[in-house]
Order: sequence, then structure tokens, then C-alpha cells
Amino acid sequence: MYSEKFAKAIEMLQKDFALERSIDEKICADRDGRPIPWYTFPAIEYLSQFDYRNRKIFEYGCGSSSHFWAARAEKVISIEDNPKWFDKWQAEMTESNLEVRWRDEGEIYENAIFEQEDLFDVIVIDGKRRAECCAAAVQKLAKGGMIILDDSDRVNTSQEYRKAIAVLQKAGLIQVDFYGFCPMNCYTKTTSLFLSRDFDFESKYEVQPINGLGNLWSMSRRERKDFYKKMA
Repeated sequence: MYSEKFAKAIEMLQKDFALERSIDEKICADRDGRPIPWYTFPAIEYLSQFDYRNRKIFEYGCGSSSHFWAARAEKVISIEDNPKWFDKWQAEMTESNLEVRWRDEGEIYENAIFEQEDLFDVIVIDGKRRAECCAAAVQKLAKGGMIILDDSDRVNTSQEYRKAIAVLQKAGLIQVDFYGFCPMNCYTKTTSLFLSRDFDFESKYEVQPINGLGNLWSMSRRERKDFYKKMA
């Protein structure tokens, strides 16, 4: 038998984070059905605080994250290397500020970021050739921006990830690792953010941090007291 407190924690993962639905239906979506990235939940909550309305995003790797960024940013360019997935994403991703590009054949993939003059405020590395993509990304990162490297815990067993992280660390970026559960998975992983030393993203809210999902301080004083009594 589960204790009531443990059952409450499971319920929070099930309902607030929509993890059960995400695993069963193989979708990256929040409790309201809105697309979210395949990053760890702590990373998603941290990133969701900021105002991206005047920001440009570049992604190595398309998916639900592309919708997530398009709903927030001024401009998003996402690169896909699989022709089958490219056809799917191109048909589904109809946002006017989102452009999906197919790029493959070795260096063409990582060099896609150099096809436009823009610097990018957020660069996401969640596709193939991650070490090479990191090397390209540091050259196209805008002042005060950040690079996101997903699945960064693979550094423990992968030389590619060791090279990728070494490139970002050598560039003088500040590494912040977000460990935890993520959509669609029954195990934990890590999403790492590499922040510019002059990182300057503004919060959408009056305070930072905001209350995360399931946080007691999002409740009224009476609700908290009732919760404490029930869980005592």
C-alpha cells in the first residue's frame, strides 16, 4: 500500500506534469495539451519563465519543441535530417514564424546555421553530430544568449558528448544542468543550458522564480494549512 503522501506525489506526476498521458500516447504535451520540448521538466519550467517575443531561435532537431518555441519567439528555424520526419514536420508546422529545413550529408547539417546572417538568442542542439553543432553554435550565439544541449548526461559514456560539452565550456559559457523526469520517458535524464556570461533574458513575471507545477506557495494560506493537516 502506498502512503497518502507518496500517492500524492504520483498524482502530481500523473496530472500536473501529464507524464502518464505523455508515456501512453507518446506525445510531448503539458496537462492542457500544449506542445512542450522533450527536455527535463525542471528545464522546461525554467525556460518557460522568460519573454522570447523579440528573440530568434535555431534548433538542430525538430519536434514538439519547435511548436513550443514558435508560440513564444519572434522567429524559429528548425533543422531536420530525416526525410520522412521532415515531410511530417513540414506538413504539421504551419506557424508563420517557424521554418523547417531539411539538411543532411555531413557538414551541411551543422553548417545550416551559417545560411543566414542572423545571430540567435537561443540555439538548441538536440539532433545528430552534436559536437560539430556545438562548434558551429558558439560562432552564431547572440550577445546574452544561451545554448541548450539535451541528453547531456550521455557525457558519461559518449566521446561525442564529451567533445560537445568541452567546446561549450571552452567558449566560456556557464553550464547549468537540469536533472529529472521528462515527457514520454519512465526514467530521468539531463538537459543542460549553457548561458552567456552576460545572459540577460527578462522574465515574463514580476518575480523569479515563479511557482512551479505542484508548488505549495501557489496555494492560498488556508489551502496550504489544509494541505499540511491532510498530509500530517
